[in-house]
Amino acid sequence: MSEGVKLDARSVRVYYDDKLALRDVTLQVPEQRITALIGPSGCGKSTLLRCYNRMNDTIPGCRMEGEILLHERNVLALSYDVVSLRRHIGMVFQKPNPFPKSIYDNVAYGPRIAGARDKASLDEIVESALRSAYLWAEVKDQLHQSAMSLSGGQQQRLCIARTLAVGPEVLLMDEPTSALDPIATEAIENLMVELAERYTIVVVTHNMQQAHRISHKTAFFYLGDLVESGPTARIFGEPQHPRTKRYVEGAFG
Repeated sequence: MSEGVKLDARSVRVYYDDKLALRDVTLQVPEQRITALIGPSGCGKSTLLRCYNRMNDTIPGCRMEGEILLHERNVLALSYDVVSLRRHIGMVFQKPNPFPKSIYDNVAYGPRIAGARDKASLDEIVESALRSAYLWAEVKDQLHQSAMSLSGGQQQRLCIARTLAVGPEVLLMDEPTSALDPIATEAIENLMVELAERYTIVVVTHNMQQAHRISHKTAFFYLGDLVESGPTARIFGEPQHPRTKRYVEGAFG
């Protein structure tokens, strides 16, 4: 694997039953950068995202081929410990999905599952994660209130904090702002840019302006194919493929 590459997908194919959903995708995800996956609905970008931490395992009839290397090991190998993988590669979903528990218990959930029991240690983990998600100042006096009482944007930041609490290396984000208003969207985008100084982020987005604003690398998918990828400035400014040019200019989507 090249220096500075966190995830290295090589000839990845994904089938749903007998339907080929992702065709021979080879893509390197740079470390401590934001990589945006763009393309119209049903093009395979979320399918690839779910490959990175084996979320496709939960879909009946789904089959994955090829390699995705993390620390020189193929995470698609059947022998790979999926529980361990999901500690290294966390996921934030399209709609905020806090547990029906307190704010504190949401963030402490993962560390507790991993065996953390000491209250002082849990308190430190919860505070650190909430600070990293820029939520601590807003909730520090209501940690034992229901997470469901938070606004949509706060809930999404809580879900990010919950993911950070288990100490991942990579954050996968599947359209994390699509259900949020413009103010909350801006807050999440700013947070992602800050987090990219410490974490590797892969984000699926339909928002071309968002991809242009926050990502360092962009990969364009169409009908299961990776059409092209490269530095975001080039993909949006001088795309090499005519289909990419038409998509980023809004000709279809």
